Amino acid sequence: MPEESVVYQDILQKGVQQGVQQGLQRERNLVLRQLERLLGKFPTTTREQIEGLGLERLEALGEALIEFKSEQDLTNWLKQNVSTD
Repeated sequence: MPEESVVYQDILQKGVQQGVQQGLQRERNLVLRQLERLLGKFPTTTREQIEGLGLERLEALGEALIEFKSEQDLTNWLKQNVSTD
């Protein structure tokens, strides 16, 4: 039984990780759609920066975007909130 428990835990953990990744991708897609609706198309490099955001930064962007008036607002936010390390 201990082997079954380890195998079960491994399968469960992989399922949880997959669910988290799917949720993050959905949120990322939503923020990208909202930004494109608000600002129109933006450069591929900007899209790549957004796609590289973790959950915490992505949520912050989702909140901040309601105040954006131009693509420059998005660019400024990214400069302030995305590390280039």
